[in-house]
Amino acid sequence: MTAVTIIVPCRNEKGHIRAFLDSLLAQQLPPGVESEILIADGMSDDGTREILAGYAARFPQIGILDNPQRHVSTGLNQCIRRARGAVIVRMDVHSEYATDYVAQSLRALEETGAWNVGGPALTRPQGYMQTAISLAYASRFGCGGALFHNADYEGWVDTVTYGCWRKQTLERLGLFDEELIRNQDDELNLRIHRAGGKVWQTPKIRSWYKPRSSLAALFKQYYQYGYWKVRVLRKHKIPASIRHLIPGAFVAALAVLALLAPFFKPARLLLSLTIGAYLLAALLASVALCARPGRWRYLPVLPVVFGAYHISYGAGFLRGLFDLAAGRAPSGSYSTLSR
Repeated sequence: MTAVTIIVPCRNEKGHIRAFLDSLLAQQLPPGVESEILIADGMSDDGTREILAGYAARFPQIGILDNPQRHVSTGLNQCIRRARGAVIVRMDVHSEYATDYVAQSLRALEETGAWNVGGPALTRPQGYMQTAISLAYASRFGCGGALFHNADYEGWVDTVTYGCWRKQTLERLGLFDEELIRNQDDELNLRIHRAGGKVWQTPKIRSWYKPRSSLAALFKQYYQYGYWKVRVLRKHKIPASIRHLIPGAFVAALAVLALLAPFFKPARLLLSLTIGAYLLAALLASVALCARPGRWRYLPVLPVVFGAYHISYGAGFLRGLFDLAAGRAPSGSYSTLSR
């Protein structure tokens, strides 16, 4: 009997963990394959641990590990070290999965020879704001048009959602980088490419991510992404892409022009033009997204959602640059599992 290990970081997921575990237990595995489910709990204090303990008592394939650091990367690495399976599949509590998710991951890993395989970043939002955030997330204007947003693309990519690897591949690479609180998936895929491996995406591996449901939560998430992207770029001595630089340059321009505007008329004019140009671009992108039936009611909020994506990422990127230039250690404010 071949074993595959599903690894999951979590903290304070009382409202979601039951449905998530039920979906894992319902996975339809290939003949001769059994699953091991390892949950790294970041010392939950909302009742999640009690729910996990109840499931572990009923289902022997479920194991619970303490993750006192409360970091995604440390939790994932604990699971990998404990894993019995020759193949590791990463999953997240805030996603829904097709019943053949694990089976399709195993198939793609075997057939392609890739070091990592995964599916596109699909969403399944609930409610008005979460749907607006989801629409912006999947758009080229919102998040840059990366291939993992393309629901139909099958082929080689830079990165994928979550991932599936052979355990020996992860061990050879050195597991996830525990210095990184965010962006650890992208950084691991970067090391895969540098080591001569490849990453494969297929729409047959289907999962649906539940995006943040408020602007405040979205802002915090993308501020962290921007902040930690600087550390990834620095660690691997690679230049930032235009996609990473534009939000930071936009926020820096707004800040400088806002400081100069009270004293210099040209600065006031440039500030007005910069804000106006951005609002026009955001409005046009919003109109394009709302052109499909049933979407027009999201038009009033979409420009604001785009702004939250771009300003939060840009501000986090600038703060990351500032801390790096000042020789500061990464801020502890962005260090724990959060939702």
